[in-house]
Amino acid sequence: MTVRTGSGAWVVPTHRAVWIPAPVPHGITMSGNVAMRTLYLRPRLARTLPRACCVVNVSPLLKELILHACMFRGLKSRIGWQAHLINVILDQLKAIQTVPLQLPTPSDPRALRITETLLADPADHRPLTELCKASGASRRTVERLFLEDVGLTFGKWRQQLRLMEAMRLLAEGAKVTHAALESGYSTPSAFINMFRKTLGTTPACYFRLDPRGK
Repeated sequence: MTVRTGSGAWVVPTHRAVWIPAPVPHGITMSGNVAMRTLYLRPRLARTLPRACCVVNVSPLLKELILHACMFRGLKSRIGWQAHLINVILDQLKAIQTVPLQLPTPSDPRALRITETLLADPADHRPLTELCKASGASRRTVERLFLEDVGLTFGKWRQQLRLMEAMRLLAEGAKVTHAALESGYSTPSAFINMFRKTLGTTPACYFRLDPRGK
């Protein structure tokens, strides 16, 4: 899935999840065949959980807990066994590991014009200097805007865009070579190296059923 909000986008690979705090308006796009389960938590239960959207690994235990919880219309803390189930789920959520698959959206119109161009074609190889011609700002200004607005250099933002686009294509069933080249990588090995650097494993291992890559 790809989840988009006003502040950015998140790619959610298979057997992972996205945490979305209330009340954040968002849209979801599916890539390939997707089965999704959703848990809604009352605000008082989420006080110690992340304040911003993030992609997280789902442990085998948490996966089974979510599947079990979704068999019911709702869980009530006044019912003993349901209270125990809620507490175990909360304990698992507090221990979740986040995954660096966020693509923040700049708010400045000049930087936003550049991101919209690249979102339409992540494989666009034009240098920043050329992209700036249509943005109404100099290269130096755009580089400053990215650092101030999204906390990333333009180069890092572009790398993240290409990584997330490649992951989306892989989820649709594309081969590594096709996903890498369509996303703007010069070679499949360049994509695999960036994937390993960012997520600590290869694409093949990452998309296995166990999110720990085992």
